[in-house]
Amino acid sequence: MSEKAANGATENVVVVYGGTSGEREVSLKSGAAVLEALKRRGVAVQGYDPQEGGLVGLEALAPTAVFIALHGRGGEDGTLQGALELLNIPYTGSGVLASALGMDKERTKQVWRAQGLPTPESITLEEGADWRAVIETLGLPMIVKPVHEGSTLGISIVKSEAELKAAYTEAARFDAQVMAERFIEGDEYTVALLGDRALPAIRVEVPGGFYDYEAKYLSDTTRYHLPCGLSDAEEQTLAALCMKAFRAMGGQGWGRIDVMRDAKGIFWLIEVNTVPGMTDHSLVPQAAAHAGIDFETLVVEILATARAS
Repeated sequence: MSEKAANGATENVVVVYGGTSGEREVSLKSGAAVLEALKRRGVAVQGYDPQEGGLVGLEALAPTAVFIALHGRGGEDGTLQGALELLNIPYTGSGVLASALGMDKERTKQVWRAQGLPTPESITLEEGADWRAVIETLGLPMIVKPVHEGSTLGISIVKSEAELKAAYTEAARFDAQVMAERFIEGDEYTVALLGDRALPAIRVEVPGGFYDYEAKYLSDTTRYHLPCGLSDAEEQTLAALCMKAFRAMGGQGWGRIDVMRDAKGIFWLIEVNTVPGMTDHSLVPQAAAHAGIDFETLVVEILATARAS
């Protein structure tokens, strides 16, 4: 962003973070990091937590652009994006449709399947489901998770029929909609997308084998491999797949795609993040740094992609 906003008014960027979702604590950390980075770059910026005053409070700040660092529902699901469009305020990241799709893991996968992109088979679960039939469809182990939650909240790896109902109950604590997904045995990769390019892929290695909330944000034993260990050709294939997956659901600006690679070397799309984390444990800043983009530059580049309504 320049010193003047696109409409000629004095620049007044607002970083929106915090909120009321289950990812509030992570969002507070992401937003604080983004806010400080923009301040160091001399951007006229202030932070805002919608938990304090809602949309009315944000509108009162008269932002010329909004940097969305609000993870989870209420910030990543298209609702904030729609409000900003009604207010004619440019914002970072994907638009209403892509944000809503990206927050719904099952519908994202439906779009990918319709485009012929590889993603593990999945089904929606309900209370009183025929658990044996679920296992016959997906096999064991399987993944059970909330449809509209991020940061691996409420997710379980199910290894037996006895564990399936309990996994459903745990996921249902976070969301009324729960899904089960065929488990892919293999290496986990994540690819950050910035503008029209893919950043270097990261291979995630967790000693316990499960990249859950603790492994993502609290543990110091999780290993992030950069370079990821793929050949140049394999990494180019992965980057192209992730870019195609992002565009298929209408993604814009920046985002991150999580992928598993099975024993046969096939990449499987797992989910998309339209407002990825920007904490000291987050993956997008790590990938950017490996590509020679420091954190401040990364934040400024993301801000520069702010889309007009």
